[in-house]
Amino acid sequence: MNETTPTTLFDKLWASHEIVARDGESLLWVDRHYIHEGAFEGFTQLRRRGAQVAEPSLTFGVADHYVPTRRSQGGGPIADPEIARMVEQFNVNMAANNIRAFDLNDRRQGIVHVVGPELGLTLPGLLIVCGDSHTSTHGAMGAYAFGIGSSEVAHVLMTQTLWQKKPKTMRITVEGTLAEGFSAKDVALSIISTIGTNGASGHAIEFAGPAIRGLSMEARLTLCNMAIEAGARCGMVAPDDTTFAYLKGREYAPVGDDFDRAVTEWRKLKTDPGAQFDREVSLDAGHLAPIVTWGTSPEDALPIDGRVPDPANESNPERASYLKGALDYMGLTANEKLTDIAIDRVFIGSCTNARIEDLRAAAAVLTGRVCKVPGMVSPGSSAVKRQAEEEGLDRLFRDAGLEWVDSGCSMCVGINGDTVASGERCASTTNRNFRGRQGAGARTHIMSPAMVAAAAVSGHLADMRPLMAGRKV
Repeated sequence: MNETTPTTLFDKLWASHEIVARDGESLLWVDRHYIHEGAFEGFTQLRRRGAQVAEPSLTFGVADHYVPTRRSQGGGPIADPEIARMVEQFNVNMAANNIRAFDLNDRRQGIVHVVGPELGLTLPGLLIVCGDSHTSTHGAMGAYAFGIGSSEVAHVLMTQTLWQKKPKTMRITVEGTLAEGFSAKDVALSIISTIGTNGASGHAIEFAGPAIRGLSMEARLTLCNMAIEAGARCGMVAPDDTTFAYLKGREYAPVGDDFDRAVTEWRKLKTDPGAQFDREVSLDAGHLAPIVTWGTSPEDALPIDGRVPDPANESNPERASYLKGALDYMGLTANEKLTDIAIDRVFIGSCTNARIEDLRAAAAVLTGRVCKVPGMVSPGSSAVKRQAEEEGLDRLFRDAGLEWVDSGCSMCVGINGDTVASGERCASTTNRNFRGRQGAGARTHIMSPAMVAAAAVSGHLADMRPLMAGRKV
């Protein structure tokens, strides 16, 4: 690449990690490899080949997907034998390969995509992979981060490299300023409903514009987490003073003069003026409204004052058939007001919306109110849980009638004992509303933490704005 040619942030990250290019693919160096207990197949392949982990110091394990969120204070045995076996195998794999693990006995345990940033393991300019699609979260710090499959996990374990085909580039610019109470989740769902779940397929997204710059670090993590739901390979935000302030003092971040030198280099990680993207998309933050999903895909999202779509109004037969199927599964009626949809329970958690900022937003709505439906709150990490308890948020959730549990992927993925019963409708802060995602037959509506809290105290999907009036997050 000509050094005088304006380049995008993604192009700079790709070039700095490319070892060799061959037959349309490039071999890339991996700076951080995050492992969770569901990645056992990668270690099985390692053993079959008699191989060793190439760079144990660049691999970090976090127990999150299968772990129970109702754990005994003394660290007693896990009741479910299959889950207990998974967690024990994770511990064995980590110890046998000299990999630093944040297991259930570690105060830093949590969801991998929450733990990485809060510990300062995730840094600008790094290439980060994990056997989980929402690895895109880490791009919020100006990293190139993406999910990989089990065979790729094995390849990274053995070589600390990965063959990849270079994605196209897309810039999504959000102009203006978000109104008070609006969240990154509303921005993400608005983008996905606009371009579709395949709208960014084969692309690396850079989020830009005044509204993005105005987001906190935690909000940017939410936004990049959802990039994968638009079909993107990854999502990223160029690092700036917000990023640097967040990272300073984190356990694994550089310190002292090293931090200052790092910031000098990190400031170079931005798209040059005049750099060309393969696709440009623009939204106006002033036109956004609180968003909820109604169907079985994240693109099935509408402003809370909207109505359920009517398949009869759809001219495309294939689209009409999809709408009918989604309404049948969700138990909804065409043209039904979204605010008339009653819910059975709520969930606040996941790698998308379980950081301290998210819990504060939900608590602001719930304070002094009582939920009309049951639900649970699962913090994104043990550190977030402790901070929330220090701030008294756990008492607010309990007083409102919600269950306060431990950290883990919990009801987002539904493989750890936390599920929504068949036919039940859940207002959720998670990232996917696919059929059966939260349990067989479960009906999921995804939205921001404040909107979930509004649904909890209303008993139906509701606009959080009236409930937030006069309150501070």
